[in-house]
Amino acid sequence: MNDWPLLSIVTVLPFVGALFALVVQGQDDSAKNNMRMVALLTTGFTFLVSLFIWVGFDPSNPGFQMVESVEWLDGKIGYKMGVDGISMLFVILTTFLMPFCILASWNAVQVRVKEYMVAFLVLEALMIGVFCALDLLVFYVFFEGGLIPMFLIIGVWGGKRRVYASFKFFLYTLTGSLLMLVAILAMYWDAETTDIQVLMNHPFSPEMQFWLWIAFFASFAVKMPMWPVHTWLPDAHVEAPTGGSVILAGILLKMGGYGFLRFSLPMFPVASEYFASFVFILSVVAIVYTSLVAFAQEDMKKLIAYSSVAHMGYVTMGIFTMTAQGVQGGIFQMLSHGIVSAALFLCVGVIYDRMHTREISAYGGLVNRMPWYAMAFMIFTMANVGLPGTSGFIGEFLTLMGAFETNTWVATTAALGLIFSAVYALYLYRRVIFGSLEKESLKSILDLSTREKVILVPLIALTILFGLYPAPILNVTAASVDHLITNYHAAIETAQKTAALIVVQ
Repeated sequence: MNDWPLLSIVTVLPFVGALFALVVQGQDDSAKNNMRMVALLTTGFTFLVSLFIWVGFDPSNPGFQMVESVEWLDGKIGYKMGVDGISMLFVILTTFLMPFCILASWNAVQVRVKEYMVAFLVLEALMIGVFCALDLLVFYVFFEGGLIPMFLIIGVWGGKRRVYASFKFFLYTLTGSLLMLVAILAMYWDAETTDIQVLMNHPFSPEMQFWLWIAFFASFAVKMPMWPVHTWLPDAHVEAPTGGSVILAGILLKMGGYGFLRFSLPMFPVASEYFASFVFILSVVAIVYTSLVAFAQEDMKKLIAYSSVAHMGYVTMGIFTMTAQGVQGGIFQMLSHGIVSAALFLCVGVIYDRMHTREISAYGGLVNRMPWYAMAFMIFTMANVGLPGTSGFIGEFLTLMGAFETNTWVATTAALGLIFSAVYALYLYRRVIFGSLEKESLKSILDLSTREKVILVPLIALTILFGLYPAPILNVTAASVDHLITNYHAAIETAQKTAALIVVQ
C-alpha cells in the first residue's frame, strides 16, 4: 500500500463523510442517529487508514516519506504532502481523538446535529492537512481553514457567551496568521518557491530571517497560545461544547509547536538562536503565572484551560533549547497533553451533561456515587500533575533536562510549575470528588455509562502505557529530531563563521 496516496486519502476521507452526512435527511431522532453514525464511521475509518501510514512509516529515515506532489507554475507552487517523524505523531493523534469527540457529543448535541457533524468532519480534514502539507501555501490554506469550522462549533453550539468567545478566538488567531501570510509571500519572492523541503535549505539572509521569524512567531504564539496572547483560550474552552474543547486542547494548540519545529527552527536558525532567550522568558512566565491564575478559578473548564497554557510553556521551552532531550520532550509533551487534556475536558463533560454546571462549588463527594468516574478523573489528574508512571512525567522531565543543559535559571524557575500544577490540580480533585455528599442534586447522579467508559478507557490505557514505556513515541521522532538539531547547529556555525569573516575583512 506504500504506492497508494495514503496521505491524500486520509485527508479527503472526512470531506467525503461530510458529504454523506449532508445527504441524510430528516430532523427526527432516527435521522439524527444516522448523522452521528456517519460521522463516527467516517472518523473510525480515517483512523484505520492512518494506521496503515504508521505501519508503512520508517522511523530510521529522518526525511519526509510517502511524498505526493502535483506541481503548478513550473514547480514553484504545488500540492505536496509528506510526513516525517515529527508530523507522523500528530496525524495519528488527530485521527485517534476524533471518534471520541463524536461519541462525547452523541447525547450532548441535539440541535442542528447534521451541521455539527459536518463541521467536525471538515475540521478533521483540515487539521490532518496541516500536518501533512509540504507546500507553504497549501499549509496556510489548511492552517487558516481550520478556523472556520471551529468558529462555528463554538459560536453555534457553545454556551451563553459563545458569540463573544468565537469572535475572540477567530480575531486573535486570524490577526497573527495574516503576518505569516505576508512572510510567506516574502519567502516566495526570495526563494521563488513555496516547497517546504527546498525552503529548509534556502539561505535566507540573517536580516530577512529576523523579520520572517517574528511574522511566523506571531501566528504560532497565538495558536499555542503563549503568554500574553493566551486570553482567548479560557473563553473559548468555557463556551465550547465538550467535543470542541477536546479538539481545541488536543490538536489545535499543537499546531503552534509544530510550526516552530517545521518552520522557525529549520528555516530561520539564526533568528531562532537570537530570540531563544525571549522565548524562554515567555515560557517561564506562562508556566508560573498561568498556574497561579488556574488556582483562582471556580469554573472547571477555565482551570484546565489555564493549565493548558502552563503546559504549553514547557513545550516552547523544550523546543528552543535545541537539545535532543528538550526537543524530544517538547514533542512528547504535546502528544501527552493532547491525550490528557482531552480526557480532562471529557471528564468535565461527563458531569456537565448530568448537572449542567461547571462550577466547582456545585460538586463535592462524587466518589460516593461515581467511583469509576473518580478513578478515571484521578488518573488524568495525576498525569496532568506529571506523576511518574504517567505520560505527563516523561515530557516535562525531558524538557527540564534540556533546559538545564541550556540555562539553569530557566529550568529551576520552570520546575516551580510542577509544584503549582500539583496544587491546583489536587485542589480541583479534592473539591469535586472527595468530601461528604451533601447536595441533594448530587444524591441521584449516575456513574459512567458504557459509552463514557468506551471513551475514557483507551485514554487511560495510553496515559499509563506511554508513562511506563515511552519508547514507541521517542523512537519515531528520534531520527527526525537528530536531523533537525544537526542542521540547526550547522547553520548557526556557518552564520558565525560568515560574520567573523566579514568583521576581519
